[in-house]
Amino acid sequence: MCRRDAHAQRHREALVPDVLAPDLDLVFCGTAPSPISYREHAYYANPGNSFWRTLHTVGVLPELLAPKRYAEVLRHGIGLTDLNKTEYGSDHELSPLAMDRDALRAKLRRFRPAAVAFTSKNAGALFFGAKTLAYGRQGQAIVGTLDDPVLSVITYFVLSSPSGRARSWWTLQPWEEAAAFVKARREARLSRSLSA
Repeated sequence: MCRRDAHAQRHREALVPDVLAPDLDLVFCGTAPSPISYREHAYYANPGNSFWRTLHTVGVLPELLAPKRYAEVLRHGIGLTDLNKTEYGSDHELSPLAMDRDALRAKLRRFRPAAVAFTSKNAGALFFGAKTLAYGRQGQAIVGTLDDPVLSVITYFVLSSPSGRARSWWTLQPWEEAAAFVKARREARLSRSLSA
């Protein structure tokens, strides 16, 4: 059974607020907060979750951030959100109707990030309405299904889940691919500023 926060349900507030701004290099999107993330009101707060360590390892963040410092990702051109903003728990505990693909699409249209990285195959499949997706950068066959001129120019990645429960499916390669995308954007920005 999914777990809801009564206050969030009444007021449609997020259990953990979005960290979004215009023109970010990359927005990470999960399904919903874990019970520990809900309790801590912070993204990827379970000590067994490797999200923050991985972002530092692959170079997306220059330092290892504690989950409570999640809002600081904006300084590095990174954003955070979830498909389900009103429930917490494991994917199998969440209500299908609370997976708000339309709300996420509206956020992406508004903020127009360069890329979105889903932190599990399930999150990516829910967004695209696909049965299965491969890890890594998604090709035009998948992106084209969005049939939206704004959403179709965004680059999409599907990452292996950093959850401790998903260790048997863990692979660093898609995270490195997303990090390389971010690095290339940062280098291009630096080059433009130096030549200006």
